Amino acid sequence: MADEKLSFEHAFTFNLLSTKKFTFQQDPKISRLLMKWSMLGRITIQAFNFDQSFQSYMSNDFAWNFFQDPIVKNNLKVLDTAGSWTLLGSDVTHVNVEVVPCTKVSVDIFNPIYSNGIVRPSGHIVRCYHEIYPDFDELRMLLLEEDSDNYHIISPSDRQEFLFRLFKHVVLGGELCQYEDVIDPYIETAKMMYKDLVSVQKDRDTKEISVVTTILKVSAHDHSGLCYPSATENEQMFAYLCIDPFKRHVYVLYHSFGIGDFSGNEKP
Repeated sequence: MADEKLSFEHAFTFNLLSTKKFTFQQDPKISRLLMKWSMLGRITIQAFNFDQSFQSYMSNDFAWNFFQDPIVKNNLKVLDTAGSWTLLGSDVTHVNVEVVPCTKVSVDIFNPIYSNGIVRPSGHIVRCYHEIYPDFDELRMLLLEEDSDNYHIISPSDRQEFLFRLFKHVVLGGELCQYEDVIDPYIETAKMMYKDLVSVQKDRDTKEISVVTTILKVSAHDHSGLCYPSATENEQMFAYLCIDPFKRHVYVLYHSFGIGDFSGNEKP
């Protein structure tokens, strides 16, 4: 974690890209899944551009500049305690920044899930007993219980990867999440989000593809305390800045844990 120490030699400014479209937000099938998972109307992606070159060592300054920028303050969406969309507006006094590993260019990270009794050959998720939670399954056991038999099959480094975090977020869902019987919708949704948020490039010589996006998990405080992504802490309250240094774009993935929209009409 890192704090907000501003270096004036890297003072980024931002503009809203209001017409930027994301497949994740336009796909009716994904919207139906988000509604089922109690995330519809509580998750959004916004796009901004910035005015100068970015390198990963500038991450702390970048995040601080982002929350200080008047365009960001007047356009960055947050959910209030009543579940209504509003704008950040707050005078941020402190920013926490976590650089999130983002190196994956395939879904191979999920391969161990298919070979350790968590998913049947049909793709159905194996159910299991849990002392606290009824109707539990081996997938959530893998994600949540460190002392479970299968927790170790995903390495600590892979658990930190942005792709795996997206997968975990959609599996856990919102407050009234209806869990899937099969694994495919989770992986396909995480993959679509990842493609929307992460840019890659191919090396001219080796032809290898690599990720160029820097991912920052961020939270911000104002004079009253934590204000973004929410005033309360929860693993499913999250905000990521996804920074493309070549396009000079930053995409903000935001989710506030709670009861999602079940009408199918709300668009964040």
